[in-house]
Amino acid sequence: MRYCLALDLVDDPALIAEYERYHQKIWPEIEASIRDSGITDMQIYRVSNRLFMIMETNETFSFAAKAEADAQNPKVQEWEGLMWQYQQALPTAKPGEKWMLMERIFAL
Repeated sequence: MRYCLALDLVDDPALIAEYERYHQKIWPEIEASIRDSGITDMQIYRVSNRLFMIMETNETFSFAAKAEADAQNPKVQEWEGLMWQYQQALPTAKPGEKWMLMERIFAL
């Protein structure tokens, strides 16, 4: 299954550059948590301060299970706290909501 999500970064070139440096080599525990959840491929693209994530998952993946596992993983919580310094919610996000699932409106 493919999922596409969006999130904004704080609109500051220095912070955006730092965020990108972190993503050149993510922590091994973060990569493990991603793979262990059933995500088989993940890519993040950026235009200005808007991020677009594409996730390919296998049949074991669920957003609820990933959220529960992440909440119990101290290293993921540390990573998420660190990343939140660079990220900002989309204007339509609910309080505490980060990456927002996008709706496909066209396919060729």
